[in-house]
Amino acid sequence: MSEEKKGFFKKLVSGLTKTRDNIVSGIDSVFSGFSKIDDDFYEEIEEILIMGDIGVSTTTKIIEDLKQRVKENKIKDPAECKELLINSIKDQMRLGENAYDFETRKSIVLVIGVNGVGKTTSVGKLSGQLKSQGKKVVMAAADTFRAAAIEQLTEWSNRAGVDIIAQQEGSDPAAVIYDAIAASKSRKADVLICDTAGRLHNKKNLMEELKKIDRIIEKEYSDAYRENLVVLDGTTGQNALVQAKQFMECTDITGIILTKMDGTAKGGIAIAIQAELGIPVKYIGIGEQIDDLQKFDADQFVDALFDTNK
Repeated sequence: MSEEKKGFFKKLVSGLTKTRDNIVSGIDSVFSGFSKIDDDFYEEIEEILIMGDIGVSTTTKIIEDLKQRVKENKIKDPAECKELLINSIKDQMRLGENAYDFETRKSIVLVIGVNGVGKTTSVGKLSGQLKSQGKKVVMAAADTFRAAAIEQLTEWSNRAGVDIIAQQEGSDPAAVIYDAIAASKSRKADVLICDTAGRLHNKKNLMEELKKIDRIIEKEYSDAYRENLVVLDGTTGQNALVQAKQFMECTDITGIILTKMDGTAKGGIAIAIQAELGIPVKYIGIGEQIDDLQKFDADQFVDALFDTNK
């Protein structure tokens, strides 16, 4: 593990403390408190996982898988179930290769999400990381309805040293995307990253605006590789899942950026999102620095959650 990854892993372990207290300490007490593996044993684990925001359907899958593994391995001692449970959770979170194809192709990345989840910040961090990989990046400031969103993104563009295409506050977001596509083509950009509106007058307007942006991309930049990332606030638990489902109704979501994972008691939502929606969590954010947004690694996440390096 590189020094950067080690540092991030330490922050992740620290950031997941509340979630760990919520889930793992309870599970440990079940493993040590039961003398045999029976229905009561499974029910206790099930309850703790659901309370940790892993969700009912994901928990059911994990428990069924755990029962199967216990049977196959002829396990009799509850204490021996911990590693099986950890492996079961990891398997629920792996959806094949987490694709980062957009990094190596000419691409357009649409970053969507409601206000307050860390969307604009995520656009800035992602742009900075791609720039550091030697990519030519253009940002589009299409969150034109939130006061200060354009200024915030402009600040990130200065920090990251990438171009930004912006108009006046209140202007048409789709028009900004149109201009940004033209600029990306003329400047031969590798990646165009678009910040989008997080709130219009109502949810219907927001979804219609995203559909309009989709149509413009299809028409003007159909040869670019598409990546649609929805940003979700890890502290909101099951509510984040609801938001993701709403966005899935209006656009093809290809990945999740899960923010504010430092200090949340609801970190189990990362497991629920991946397993229930079938959409990979591609990035995880645990702080304010540019490198505090990292590619998501299921094994690393579950190891940090259970603090397996103790």
